[in-house]
Amino acid sequence: MRPQLRIRQWMMIGMLIVLLLPRLLFEISDMIDHYFFESSRYERQQIGLTAAIRTVSVTSAARWGEPAWQASLQSIANRADLGIILLDSARREIFHSVPTDTTRTAARQISVVEQGEVRGEALFFVPKRRSEIATVCSILAAVGAILFIGWKMGRVVVKPLEAMSAAARRIADGNLDFHLPESSVLEVATVRSAFHAMGSSLRESILRQSELEEERRFFIDAIAHDLRTPLFTLRGYLARLEKGMANNPDKAGRYISICSKKAEQLERLVSDLFSYTKLESIEQTLRPESVEPGRLFAELAEEFRPVAMEKSIELRYEEGKCKEEVSIIGDSYLLRRAVGNLIDNAIRHTPLGGNITFGWRKEDDRIVFMIEDTGTGIVEQDLKLIFEPFYRGDKSRNPAYGGVGLGLTIARRIVRAHKGELIVQNRCLSGGAIFTGWVPLR
Repeated sequence: MRPQLRIRQWMMIGMLIVLLLPRLLFEISDMIDHYFFESSRYERQQIGLTAAIRTVSVTSAARWGEPAWQASLQSIANRADLGIILLDSARREIFHSVPTDTTRTAARQISVVEQGEVRGEALFFVPKRRSEIATVCSILAAVGAILFIGWKMGRVVVKPLEAMSAAARRIADGNLDFHLPESSVLEVATVRSAFHAMGSSLRESILRQSELEEERRFFIDAIAHDLRTPLFTLRGYLARLEKGMANNPDKAGRYISICSKKAEQLERLVSDLFSYTKLESIEQTLRPESVEPGRLFAELAEEFRPVAMEKSIELRYEEGKCKEEVSIIGDSYLLRRAVGNLIDNAIRHTPLGGNITFGWRKEDDRIVFMIEDTGTGIVEQDLKLIFEPFYRGDKSRNPAYGGVGLGLTIARRIVRAHKGELIVQNRCLSGGAIFTGWVPLR
């Protein structure tokens, strides 16, 4: 991962580069120019300076005004490219030869003393040394630093911001397929991460919305299919009764019995659908209380035993051996509905003369319950789909074998809302299915 700095830190680094790099290159190139290219000039100036100082020192101040001597001194100054000013004892200028590019401060200054009195003063100036190479290098360094900083800022700031602007327009048009370049600027990288997170969330939301829409369409189709048949049958038998086609009490009783069964079937379908609509917010609607699993499961066994006996099915209840009293925190109504759905499912899929075993036990820090039947079991490819909404292994959707396909979905979601789990598997030897669930203790 690239090292990331804040934009203020990048600005400080850029300012330091612009300020220091040209100066550094100027000094380096000036040093190189001085030692490698101007060494002969420097040596000539030093020799000339020594010669001029000796000439002035050995000459009496009274001769400084002689034209011939001044011409000789001027010749030495010209050869060495020096500046010389001679002053008398009253500091009046006698000789002046100073190039325009010399420094204002004298490099050397001597006084001529004769008979104990200062007769004159000589000032020697060395011209400023201009290095064209150093000047060019410093200018090139400044231009290069500015171009580099501009390129770098464009790469780590401007380009990502332009990409974000384009991505925002694509998102507004509904296109969520975008990629933003990385940046070593912390603020830009943070915005980039937020953009990618937003894109992922929007894609997931759209996918979820599509799945919900598909589920909604299937929901409506399932309702229409499962309600049409009992309504059609109920309407047909009611029309026969209304027209007096039941000409004897036995026939009328049979018609009424069929209508009653269809009405019960409709009630069950509506009840399952109503329960399913509440599943999304089931965690918020829980009414937790202390529940004794032994009493709850025993009551359910007694409740469903007569229903099983009508189909000549034996419902056995096995209570786990537990010395101490155990309890769980949960919604007793919802737990009763979940386990009741499992028992009802087992009764509907167990043939006449079959057996259903319903029991529970304490296992570590949870309560485990199990419903085992001797039916035909579940097709292997249906085991992973059995808890999906509206899914039924019976492709014909025969109402004699179930409702709208929500009973097992409701049961599993209720158990999960209690921080538990519900699984299913087939019996190994004889046919049948085993539903096993667990919920944590208090």
